[in-house]
Amino acid sequence: MAQTTVDGVEGVLDLVGRQLGTSDWVTITQERVDRFAEATGDDQWIHVDVERAKRESPFGGPVAHGYLTLSLLPMLIPQIVDITGFRMGVNYGAEKIRFPAPVPVGSRVRASAVMEDARAFEGGVQMNFGVTVEVEDQPKPAMVATVVYRRYL
Repeated sequence: MAQTTVDGVEGVLDLVGRQLGTSDWVTITQERVDRFAEATGDDQWIHVDVERAKRESPFGGPVAHGYLTLSLLPMLIPQIVDITGFRMGVNYGAEKIRFPAPVPVGSRVRASAVMEDARAFEGGVQMNFGVTVEVEDQPKPAMVATVVYRRYL
C-alpha cells in the first residue's frame, strides 16, 4: 500500500516539496537482467556473462543495466504514492538521470521519491518526481533521476 495518497489536481499540487515515502525492496536476479537484455538487445557481457563478469568486471560479477533500474519505477512509484481522481496517466519523460553506482545481481534495491514540482494544465496535471534508487548496504545510490508524469482528468 502506498505511503502517500492524494486525490485530484489540488491534492497533487499540495505535495510539492514533500518527501512521499519509500518503496519495498526488490531483489535483482540474473533472470531479470537476462530478460531485460533480451528485450532491449543490450547483451553486454558485464550484464549477462556471469563467469566472465566474475573474472574480468571491476564490479566482481554481473550488474544490472542502468536502464533496467530506471524501468523499475512504474512498479516502485505506486508503492510510494497513490494518486486518484484521474482517468489515466502517462510517463512523460525525464529531466535528468544519473547512475552513480552499479546494482550487483543478487542485491536489493528500493526507491524513494520527493514531489519536486507540479503544474496544472488544461485537463490535468504534470508532476516532477525526484527519485533515488538505493542498493541495500551500499553508500552511493544506484540511480538519481527527475522523472515526469502526467495525469489526465
